[in-house]
Amino acid sequence: MNTVRDLQADAALAATPSGSSETAQVRALLQLRELILSGELPGGTRIAELAIVERLGMSRTPIRAALVRLEQEGLLEALPSGGYVVQSFSERDVADAIELRGTLEGLLARLAAERGAPLVVLAEARQCLDRIDALLTAPKLDDEAFSAYVALNSHFHTLLYELADSPTITRQLERAASLPFASPSGFVLLQAQSTRARDMLIVAQDQHRQVLDAIEQREGARAEAIMREHSRLARRNLVDVLAAHPSEPLAGNMPAIRMIRRRR
Repeated sequence: MNTVRDLQADAALAATPSGSSETAQVRALLQLRELILSGELPGGTRIAELAIVERLGMSRTPIRAALVRLEQEGLLEALPSGGYVVQSFSERDVADAIELRGTLEGLLARLAAERGAPLVVLAEARQCLDRIDALLTAPKLDDEAFSAYVALNSHFHTLLYELADSPTITRQLERAASLPFASPSGFVLLQAQSTRARDMLIVAQDQHRQVLDAIEQREGARAEAIMREHSRLARRNLVDVLAAHPSEPLAGNMPAIRMIRRRR
């Protein structure tokens, strides 16, 4: 699962003139990723380059580039004999990725506070939170509202990374968040199935406000602690979802959750 920044880059490339090599590579990447995350290519499936070429009706060059990219994202594993296999992940894999994301987000928040964040980015982050507040005034959130929350939440986290201005740490964070459901918005849509959904988002929004305040007040340790705690909401969601749906959890709504192997 790619990060918001990468998906925005993919979309920008996809908007380039039709027929360009960049456009073909992006289309191949997006279609292949969708096949995996939709469950059409489940964990353990062997993938041969030629079979994908025939399935997508594209030339080998963009398909090869897409396969390499998906291996880098962690969705595919290259086989010594050639070809790839679709990865599956244990509950611990995803939990560790969430914990690592929280650690790195905390570090970025601390650096933003200690270094002094750009005022223009702080203002944009406040506007983003104002829009989230407006969404959460509704007593119950429908699918459209949850989708809007996902977009705004992802944008806020991207702005947090920009506040620290550390490309080196951000690259490592994007890698940690590339596992399915380990990203900041990985479990937000699953929350729509819970009666506690809006309450959980209100807690998350309060943490958003608190970390932004800590950054503005130059309180590095406080900002770091808040972001580490913030990531643990996703960990709680992972446990709740897998416990509530022990066989085929929400497979129709989010088949990619079948990529997670439960603890025995």
